[in-house]
Amino acid sequence: MTPDPRRPTTRDEELLEAESLAILTELDDEARVARIQGEIETGFDSLAHVGKAVSVFGSARTSPDDPSYAQARSVAGRLGEAGFSIITGGGPGIMEAANRGARDVGAQSIGLAIELPHEESANPYIDIELEFHYFFTRKVMFVRYSSGFVVFPGGFGTLDELFEAATLRQTEKIRHFPIVLFGSDYWQGLVDWLRDTMEAEGKISPGDIDMLEVTDDPDRVLAAMHEIEHRRPRRIDDAAA
Repeated sequence: MTPDPRRPTTRDEELLEAESLAILTELDDEARVARIQGEIETGFDSLAHVGKAVSVFGSARTSPDDPSYAQARSVAGRLGEAGFSIITGGGPGIMEAANRGARDVGAQSIGLAIELPHEESANPYIDIELEFHYFFTRKVMFVRYSSGFVVFPGGFGTLDELFEAATLRQTEKIRHFPIVLFGSDYWQGLVDWLRDTMEAEGKISPGDIDMLEVTDDPDRVLAAMHEIEHRRPRRIDDAAA
């Protein structure tokens, strides 16, 4: 794909490609570090009061008439009734459905938006909205303030969050952190490949795949999240930083 010279440069791009593209060269690394630190501090300050919460991920392209939309709305509502706040990426599709489900039951609904070249407006079902310029600072917030992840069908961004959490679990940077894949028709093929190829060839250890639970049952999602409430603390010292 040929880059569009007319689109705005995001701060992630400026950080990652400043040398090769010579963009925004008036900003030195010290200033970039200060800006990143400020973004982390803002996130910590804004979310410090959030109690137990679950992050819900899935495709921004999911339409309201897709069965996954209704499922995400329902699951988020059930989690909200159980006392969990709902955290999403703040956008449309599954994110909107989950925030909407939280709003349906009066649960706290949080959206952690990300600056993108093609901006999407935040969905209208958010109580607390934060915008992040850097993917990695946003990821810290998802893990730091969540008791677990529920992952609905999605694309590259969804897989990114899924495998980020799986890596943290595998390396024990986070512990007792459920990762639930909702929608067996969508996810089972991936899990089978992980077991039949990745594990079979010794690229991961036996049992690593067990951290990923595939289900179509909202009750199982609630049970998975409740199970870890009795196992705190779930992080070691450097997990969230």
